[in-house]
Amino acid sequence: MEKVGKRFIKKVAIVTASTQGIGFSIAERLGFEGASVVICSRKQKNVDEAVEKLKVKGIEVLGVVCHVSNAQQRKNLIDQTVKKYGKIDVVISNAAANPTVDGILETTESVLDKLWEINVKASILLLKEAAPHLTTGSSVVFVSSIAAYQPQATMAMYGVTKTALLGLTKALAVEMAPNTRVNCVAPGFVPTHFAEFITSNDSVKKAIEEKTLLNRLGTTEDMAAATAFLASDDASYITAETLVVAGGIPSRL
Repeated sequence: MEKVGKRFIKKVAIVTASTQGIGFSIAERLGFEGASVVICSRKQKNVDEAVEKLKVKGIEVLGVVCHVSNAQQRKNLIDQTVKKYGKIDVVISNAAANPTVDGILETTESVLDKLWEINVKASILLLKEAAPHLTTGSSVVFVSSIAAYQPQATMAMYGVTKTALLGLTKALAVEMAPNTRVNCVAPGFVPTHFAEFITSNDSVKKAIEEKTLLNRLGTTEDMAAATAFLASDDASYITAETLVVAGGIPSRL
């Protein structure tokens, strides 16, 4: 990380679901570039461990327990951030759940509700809390997925919720302009705990690598670099867009 720039000095960034995987790498990248980062996830132990890892690297960090579908915890996340730092410059909405491998018509109503609740609705409600504290020139980035473009059978409803984020990006960019830019990153396949069922199976992993023009899976750092770009002033004339970071896996024309 020695080569990264310092695009986020004096900026305050919230990253949801950020104690491991892509979320942690995004928080780390923004922190290396000078941001004060606010990280969160559901368990205190995970928050504490992630805070320590970032502090050891010289990153200014605040850790807050937040289950994004809990209204009180969302409010507390924003309250704690504003209490400590006085403002919010960047919001990265990364939390997601994928509790089923069933087909859409086999998925129970309670699971449909959970997918909608965490993957889409919570992002909207968190921004609703954050909006009064966003600075002029602030930036929001949603983390979607390559599955948004072609939902796969084993994660079909998850894919559909990620498609919803593409529309949410467009709609909120209109609503929040000109003071706040709203963009989206659509990661390809990245070996994380969340994607274990894909990446721990060698034949599945090989099949994905073969579909990828760059012949490899993505890394959490790849996703963090793209997200940091969209959140930074380097992307100051970009809003309402989705950046696919998938090594050339087909997404759209």
